[in-house]
Amino acid sequence: MERHRAAVRLISSTIRGFFDRAEPYRITHGSTNSTRPAHLKKASRLVDISALSNVLEVNTEQRTALVEPNVPMDRLVEHTLRHGLVPPVVMEFPGITAGGGFAGTAGESSSFRWGYFDENVKKVEMVLPDGEVVEAEPRAGTRYADLFRAAASTVGTLGVTTLLELELIEAKKFVRTTYRRTSSIAEAIKVVREECAREDNDYVDGILFSKDHGVIVSGKMTDDGPREGESLRTFSGPWDPWFYLHVKDTTKAVPSSTSTTGTTGTVTETIPLAEYLFRYDRGGFWVGAAAFEYFRPIPFNRFFRWFLDDFLHTRMLYRALHASGESAKFFVQDLGLPYETAEQFIDYTADKLNIWPLWLCPLKTPKGPTFHPHLRGKGAGEMLNIGVWGWGPADKEAFVKVNRGLEAKVNELGGQKWLYAHTYYEQDEFWETYGNKEWYDGLRQKYKATSLPTVFDKVRVKDAPPETGWKAMVKSTWPLGGLVGILRGIQSKDYLMHRNATWKWNGDKGREKVL
Repeated sequence: MERHRAAVRLISSTIRGFFDRAEPYRITHGSTNSTRPAHLKKASRLVDISALSNVLEVNTEQRTALVEPNVPMDRLVEHTLRHGLVPPVVMEFPGITAGGGFAGTAGESSSFRWGYFDENVKKVEMVLPDGEVVEAEPRAGTRYADLFRAAASTVGTLGVTTLLELELIEAKKFVRTTYRRTSSIAEAIKVVREECAREDNDYVDGILFSKDHGVIVSGKMTDDGPREGESLRTFSGPWDPWFYLHVKDTTKAVPSSTSTTGTTGTVTETIPLAEYLFRYDRGGFWVGAAAFEYFRPIPFNRFFRWFLDDFLHTRMLYRALHASGESAKFFVQDLGLPYETAEQFIDYTADKLNIWPLWLCPLKTPKGPTFHPHLRGKGAGEMLNIGVWGWGPADKEAFVKVNRGLEAKVNELGGQKWLYAHTYYEQDEFWETYGNKEWYDGLRQKYKATSLPTVFDKVRVKDAPPETGWKAMVKSTWPLGGLVGILRGIQSKDYLMHRNATWKWNGDKGREKVL
């Protein structure tokens, strides 16, 4: 802990200096899973928390973990699984950090039961904007309960999180996974709700490949291995299938099923727990397929997915997306919709964007005030997250127009969008959509955070002068921009993190390493 305390003292001193000079700052931890333009991240001074990257303790008796904010999900899971424990909500991209999950919005396939990632955080240590170090917990009546509640979703605009105490639950060796085929949007939404209502499901999400081919994926943790005649399915090896392609191929000949008890219309298999948690890493769900579209005529087939595997994990994909400049053309949005209007929204995206597949992730949401997507005016409840990820218009004006149209449609249908991506709201529109302004401004005053950017300042895409010079020319020239992205990825050596990961299943040896 002494190393941690020394690092926090340095961060506190740095922040105090910014406070005394009334200078704004931003937080950096060395990588990002945001697609907001880079100029939003370079415009002000930085507080580097990259040294806070350790799991300090796993307490098996209390089922908790002390985790620094820059710990990514794969390292966290590796530590907790050694003790037979796992966080209730694990973000499905291994590089997303615990601090990012707390300060941002992280809802995953276990969130129908456990809520957002921050709802399973028991306590945080924070450095306030004047340099004071405090501990905050959500328990009513504690001194900083209001700070905890606000810090969980306000993207670092009330201070810097330096330590988290996480709840853990018992881990099992495997996830018994069922793929349930659906043949319409309405049926897919109905089946999501049915699977969420089953008490024995630990995980529920879905993939819509088209209007008439959907698959709802449910998982149950178990210590039982594959059944007779089955093999254990993995997704981390270079020759393994990408998860979404495997689900599509496995279910394309399966008839639709609307029965909650029958086996018709379903396929079931067994997956090691960590392989399940990070099943979307290779290919970044299906966003990695866009890299093959960019580098066409390289064929999108199993051989080249194997050959280029180092470049097709989420860490490397994000590096390349930012460095190449292609993030300005790529449509990456997550939207939270009430179940009652989700079908209308999917019909809208199909008509206006024609982006497939779509991700469906059911959420148990908190009541406000919060900047997490939630049921506005209805308190806590259930929503459906719809992930829309794919190429947008190449023309900047057209790209902004489709984003603005989507924001208006989500607002019309009573939903809210995640704030990690391109956000174009005008200021009045933003506060009308997310509310909480009086509450939020009061806390900014109370905790001396008025010199920091607001949530709106931090997330809104602002007009920036066009890049000029040879770098801009290289980025805008095919395929040079993409090659720059690959080069930056290689320089980062992020590919080594997956190569050396100990969570990956490797037969009996893999079982010993994890458990």
